[in-house]
Amino acid sequence: MDGFDLLRELTESHGPVGHEREPGDIVTRELESSVDRVRVDSMGNVIGTVDGGPDAPELLIAAHMDEIGFVVRHVDDEGFVRVRSLGGWNAEILRSMRVRVHAAGGDDPLDGVIGAVPAHVRDTDGPQDVTDVVIDLGLPAADVHDRVAVGDVVTTRAPTERIGDCVAGKALDDRAGVWATLRAAEHADPDATVHFVATTQEEVGLRGAEGVAVDVDPDLALAVDGTLERSTPGVALEDRVTTLGDGVGVKHLDATVVPTPSVVRRLEALADERGIPFQREVAEHIGTDTGALQNTGGSTPVGAVSVPVRYHHSTVETAHVDDLAATVDLLVAAAEAGADGLR
Repeated sequence: MDGFDLLRELTESHGPVGHEREPGDIVTRELESSVDRVRVDSMGNVIGTVDGGPDAPELLIAAHMDEIGFVVRHVDDEGFVRVRSLGGWNAEILRSMRVRVHAAGGDDPLDGVIGAVPAHVRDTDGPQDVTDVVIDLGLPAADVHDRVAVGDVVTTRAPTERIGDCVAGKALDDRAGVWATLRAAEHADPDATVHFVATTQEEVGLRGAEGVAVDVDPDLALAVDGTLERSTPGVALEDRVTTLGDGVGVKHLDATVVPTPSVVRRLEALADERGIPFQREVAEHIGTDTGALQNTGGSTPVGAVSVPVRYHHSTVETAHVDDLAATVDLLVAAAEAGADGLR
C-alpha cells in the first residue's frame, strides 16, 4: 500500500480530544512541503493553504485528527485509576485494552492496561459504562499518586497493521481521513485557493470545525471522515451503510447534515469522470464536521466524503486499501475542481 508508513504513524500517534498536538505535529510536517503556508489556530486546528490569489474562490477540505480516549477522574488508595470518556465508547469492549496515561505535569507517559475478570470467577456481565473499569499501571500506589492526577488524559495503545486487503488499528476514525487529505494535498494541482485542514474536538461536538468555519469562511467546504461499515454476519443489508472494497463514500445524509445536493451530484460526477469507485452513503446514527462547516460561519455549501471503517470506535478499526486510495483520488479531483467547480 502506497503511503502505509504515514498512515501507521498517524494512527499510532496519541491525540485524544482537546490534546491533538502529536498528530498535529505530523500533519504540520507533511503539509509544509505541499502547500504555500501552514498555521495552527488556538484550538489546535492545522490549516495548510494553497493560495490561488486574492480573488480566488476558497475550498476547505477538513478531516478531524482527534481520537476518542479517557480523562482521569480518580486514583484510589491502591493505585488503580478510574476514568470517564472523551468521546463515545462501547463499554463492553474496554476490558483487556492497553492504554497510556499522559501526565499533565510533563512526566513520561505511563503505559497500563484495563484488566479483565478471569473466566474462572466471572459471575456478572461486562462493564456497562466507562466508569465501571479501572486502569492498572503496575506500580505501587504511592508512585501512581505522585505521577497521575485528575484531569490527565488517557489513550489506547494498538499497532496498525495490514490484514489481507485491509488496514487495521486504532483511530482510523478519522486519521484515515487525515491521511487522505494529506495525500490529496501532496498530489493535487489546484488553480484556486484550497485549505487542507486537520480539525480538533470532532468527537465531542464538532468544536474545532466550528472555529475553522468562522475563521476561514470558505466558499465551499468538504469534510472527510470515517463512516460506518457493517457488512458482517448478523447485520441486515439495509443496515450496513457502506461495504468494504466498494469505494469511497459520498454522503447523502448523516445525523448532523443534509449535504448540498448540487455538491453531492458534482462529487459523484467527478468520480464517474475519473473512474473512481464510490458508494452512496446514508448514515443516520453518526455525525461529521460537515454539520458545523455548513452553518456555523453562515450558510455554506458543503459535501462530505467518507472512508468506510469496520469496527468503529475500537482498537481494531478496519479499512480497505482500495477505499483509502479511492478517497485520495476523489479529494484530488475535488481540490482541482475548486469551490466553483463543485457548486
